[in-house]
Amino acid sequence: MAIPDEYPFIRYLAAKKGVDDRALNRHVLQSLETALARFGHGLPLDILEVGAGIGTMLERLAEWGILKNARYEAIDLAPDHIAEAVRRVPLWARNHGFKPVEEPASEFCLERGEERISVRFEAIDLCQFMERERGRRNWDLLIAHAFLDLVDASRILPGLISLTRPGGLLSLTMNFDGLTILEPPVDTAFDREILALYHQSMDNRVIEGQPSGDSRIGRHLLTRLRGQGVEILAAGSSDWVVFPGRGGYPGDEAYFLHFIVNLITNSLKGHPCLDLDRFARWIGIRHSQIERCELVLIAHQIDLLGRTVDPREQPRPAHDAMKGDDR
Repeated sequence: MAIPDEYPFIRYLAAKKGVDDRALNRHVLQSLETALARFGHGLPLDILEVGAGIGTMLERLAEWGILKNARYEAIDLAPDHIAEAVRRVPLWARNHGFKPVEEPASEFCLERGEERISVRFEAIDLCQFMERERGRRNWDLLIAHAFLDLVDASRILPGLISLTRPGGLLSLTMNFDGLTILEPPVDTAFDREILALYHQSMDNRVIEGQPSGDSRIGRHLLTRLRGQGVEILAAGSSDWVVFPGRGGYPGDEAYFLHFIVNLITNSLKGHPCLDLDRFARWIGIRHSQIERCELVLIAHQIDLLGRTVDPREQPRPAHDAMKGDDR
């Protein structure tokens, strides 16, 4: 496809659904399905997704049979993302054998046989949501997909964990982990310099005065979750691998690649450490490689499934156990 004139983010979110579908770690997904089956006792599961975008994770979990009886609440900061989710998900549901039962504009229910998923979308800032719900509600499962590398996780994680009930689950997927590969090379040394600066821009990103990124959040979560009292049940890589086949790139993945190159462009525009004329030529070559169906993208990411501590499962301290033996 030709280089786009503009880069709507909603189109990017739709284009990357197939990329994410291939990348999600099957071991972690299977562990989530197994863990969900262990509680609920026939009652609907209460699920919260933060940074839900246009609803593709809900579609995926319903299509793959991981959700069967649930109350699914999805929030996102951007009202246009929520509006697109409300438009898109019922259409998707009809095409996959679900019968959407419409309620208020941002709420509906998906029914298929014995499956019933009630859905509520809301456009709201995550910190405002956490403040509003603190001490009022808890969820069985919290989902954050391709989200924690965009925020200050050290600040956000305690609040997210507090939203889950004791023994509840956290599904944290597509956490970027410091490696982007573009093939074929343009100039190996210059390629390396650009991608290092691109990753550095994630670490240095500030939004509304707050740090908002971490280019190695995947590996950092493995220790930070444990430090917050979360047991890690499963973890594994969920690398993006985008490449052209005989008929070119599948779906809208050529646009997805153009978007990534444009993201790198905007992240490093005017960077003092770059030869900007050389960088402009590099950008043009990368876009041309996509037009010719030559560019390959690999990005390393990590999926994690965690469980919050249930005080009822905590072992007694050794001295208490000894007292119990003496009685």
